[in-house]
This record gives sequence, structure tokens and C-alpha cells, in this order.
Amino acid sequence: MSQTAIVLFNLGGPADLASVEPFLVNLFSDREIIQLPGGATLQPAMARLIAKLRGPSVRENYQRIGGGSPQLRITRDQAEALERRLNAGFGGSENFRVFIAMRYSRPSSADALEAIAAAGIRRIVTLTLFPHFSKATTGSSRNEFDRTLGAPRWRDQFDVTHIEQYPTDRRYVEAVTETVRLAWDRIPAERREKLVLLFSAHGLPQRFIDEGDPYVAHIDATRFAVLERLNLSNRQQVAYQSRTGPVRWIGPGTEEALKELAEEGVTDVLVIPLSFVSDHIETLYEVDMLFADAARAAGITGYYRTPALNAHPLFIEALAGLVNDHLARPDGGRAPASEVARLTAAGVA
Repeated sequence: MSQTAIVLFNLGGPADLASVEPFLVNLFSDREIIQLPGGATLQPAMARLIAKLRGPSVRENYQRIGGGSPQLRITRDQAEALERRLNAGFGGSENFRVFIAMRYSRPSSADALEAIAAAGIRRIVTLTLFPHFSKATTGSSRNEFDRTLGAPRWRDQFDVTHIEQYPTDRRYVEAVTETVRLAWDRIPAERREKLVLLFSAHGLPQRFIDEGDPYVAHIDATRFAVLERLNLSNRQQVAYQSRTGPVRWIGPGTEEALKELAEEGVTDVLVIPLSFVSDHIETLYEVDMLFADAARAAGITGYYRTPALNAHPLFIEALAGLVNDHLARPDGGRAPASEVARLTAAGVA
């Protein structure tokens, strides 16, 4: 029986309050994403300084959501569910093991490769948990994995391929759509007519898009694919959250968008965290606390948000389908570029 390792790429997060500063150091040391003043030589020192300065406020935010990030626990749940689904789906002809590689916390790419080697597996498929490709997320994770893979001890030991994006994969889109339906059904019927659907994605510096990063196009493609399935007449728009630093970011910001909607007289909003496949600080603190407080203070009395995908069966089915497609077709399970373009154009029109 052949064996295949699936490696899930994710961002990572501090498991407890003591891990906040080390996590921030790792994040701000990644020069591929954040280019701090002073060049590459000074970046590690600058990262430690920023982590020290920002540590207290970030720890306070993590304290408010339980004292640490739940992302590793949820990613483990996703990994276990995916492993069960893959092994059941192949009827015993193929054995799958699912591993995790966090970008800025443990387990790392090195940890994943150590575990895969110990299991005697040579075939690896990496599967990003960032559905919308950006060099800031999947790109950075892939580069770190490749650097680790290039170490002398691992060279030529593994056969590796990658699943790097799936913004319009029908199974993934249906999983997201189902979370919107679940939230919609909990909203009182009398509040639905004038409710605004506000898709909120993680922010990205504008320079990434200017340099050709497809992230915004991928976000729009997923958004319009979900809207096609929902078939609702409600107003909708997209905004971006988690913006930080003195650079120009894609916009509008989610908090600003909520305040503008309130100024227009909107009283009911359903926030759809679009680029996140699990609950973590961006949903549990920013969306559920920070943005909720700002919205209510501005006059939005009906504030709702969709549940995260986490280990929802439809999302696990989508991940399993991506793996199956990838193994069956050498080009992987990516959505055709033409489909992304069609949905983006349809939404703009």
C-alpha cells in the first residue's frame, strides 16, 4: 500500500500568553512579507523591538479570547478529519497521513518533515489553508517549506507537489455558502430585508497587489461565487481587516466600512469573514469584539457574523476533493483562471 503525506500550511499563533512575543518576532522577521527599516541585517533586531513594544497590547487581546490562539487545536481537528476522510475515500488502496506546518509557530515545516521521515513516507502533497493565494501567506509558507526541504539531510528524499489555491473550487465555495445560510437562518426574518452582507478579508499591503499578487482577484472570485449560490437581493460589499503599520493597505477597512454603513442608516449587517478557514484572533477578537463594539456604538443594532469553517464536514469534503483531484491530475485541483476572471467580471458588472 502506497503512503502519501498531506502537509497543511497555516499561519500559526501563540498557544499561550508567554508565546506572544516569540510569535511576533517570527512574524516581523519575515522580510518577504514585512520589510522593516535598516535592511535585512537589522530586521531581526527591529522585529524583537516591535515584539517587545506590541507584546502587552497583543497579549491583552489574546487574554480576551481565552489566553491564546485556538488555531493549532482547530488545525489539528481539520487534519484528523481530513485524514479519516481521505483514508475512507480510497477504500484502502492508498494510506494518507496528514501533518501540519505552521509558518510562525510550532509545528514548523522542519517538524513536519521530521515526522514524515520518521513515518517512512516519501510522497508529500502540501495543501494550503489559505484558499486565496498571496505571497504573504501561501507564498511565504511555501518558501519556508522549500528552504527547509533544501537542507542537505532532506535533499532528494521526498517527491513533493503543491495545492496552492482554490478560490472557486465548487466544494469550498459551497462550504462557505453553507456558513452564510446557517447565520442567515438565525437572523430574525423582519431584520433580513435591509441587511447588508459585509465580506471581510484579511488586509494586504497595496504594494503586493501593485506587483501582481492575485489575492484581491481571488477574494472577489470567491465572494461572487458565494453570492451566485445565495441568490439574495441584499446589498453586499467587501472590506479588509487586520491592517497594521505605516504603509498603504488595500481597503476599505472593515471597521471604517461598518461606521460608513451606520452613517447611511444601515442597522443590520452580517459579517462574513472570507479569507479565514478557522477561528482565531481575527474572528474571535476583531470581528466578535472590536468590530461589534464599533458597529453598535455607531448605531448598528443587528450585528451578526457567519461561523468559521473550522472542521465543518463540507469543508473537510472540499479539502479531500482537492487532494483527490490533485493526485488524479498532474496540474493539481486549481480552479481555471478563466473561472476566476468570469466571476470577478460578473461581480464588477
